[in-house]
Amino acid sequence: MHHLNATPQTVHWGFFDASQEPCLVIDSGETVVMSAVNGGPERMPAAPFVVPDALTTIHRECRAAMPGHICTGPVAVRGLEAGGVLEVRIVDIQLSQDWGWHAYGPSSGLLRGEFEQPAVAHIPLDREAMVARLACGAELPVRPFFGLMAVAPPPAWGRISTLPPRNNGGNMDNKELVAGSTLYLPAFVDGGNFSVGDGHAAQGDGEVTGTAIETGLTGKFEFHARKDMSLEWPMAETPEHLITMGFDPDTDRAMTIALREMVNLVAARTGMPRGDAYTLCSLAGDIRITQAVSSLKGAHFMLAKRYVRTGDDTKIIRRKKDAV
Repeated sequence: MHHLNATPQTVHWGFFDASQEPCLVIDSGETVVMSAVNGGPERMPAAPFVVPDALTTIHRECRAAMPGHICTGPVAVRGLEAGGVLEVRIVDIQLSQDWGWHAYGPSSGLLRGEFEQPAVAHIPLDREAMVARLACGAELPVRPFFGLMAVAPPPAWGRISTLPPRNNGGNMDNKELVAGSTLYLPAFVDGGNFSVGDGHAAQGDGEVTGTAIETGLTGKFEFHARKDMSLEWPMAETPEHLITMGFDPDTDRAMTIALREMVNLVAARTGMPRGDAYTLCSLAGDIRITQAVSSLKGAHFMLAKRYVRTGDDTKIIRRKKDAV
């Protein structure tokens, strides 16, 4: 068991870069407990809420290299080569603080320009009842997940912002990636170089204001180097569903990528013709808008595993032309 806490020495703020050295190198099959903090100084609350010491220290000693998230990592996995796949088993996710923040403004979210004054709310989180209590009186179930999980991008991309999701994962904001789920990310550098951040206590599909209930989380991840798989886009599975994803400036295009990847996945695993897989997706699957507020929109397609009954989970169709 390895531990990687969020400190000024283990975070990178606002960017991904293939040239970044890992903070930790592990063997395939090992587990790492990683903590992540969330939010800049302008999002911090007043008493009685308590800002974690780790976040205060990072604010004091670190600066954002570009607009984006505070990420913990990277973690490299020995034996994982560029072109392979990093399998990330999300073993556990726990709240690490008893509050979260939510914000919107005139230049953010889907309703840009309709709200003249920016607003920031600090929301109590009941860690025993696992509910968030909103000022309007509503109680939301807390279902924590990391909005950002990523590997290093291709070296040719250089240094990039963490804000839009891409082929390397990143700010996917997929609320299905809770404890018990598994994420698969295409590796673009040896070791993969996995980072995590953007903790969420609760979020709806679309994340329409631009933020969820943003908070600090601690996750336990089991990493596996998959030399027997090839991916172009992130995919995931829950105990009940397969999930394919697509990201593009155009929402229709993002949905098309997610659907195509599922059709290809079903056809590869089952051997059924692509036309039959297409029909199955239309009749039994669900396409959802993951997030609608980034420069690259996100969509994901969900299909129950009971419709895909084979023993081979490694057959993935690579489609390089879809890369963004």
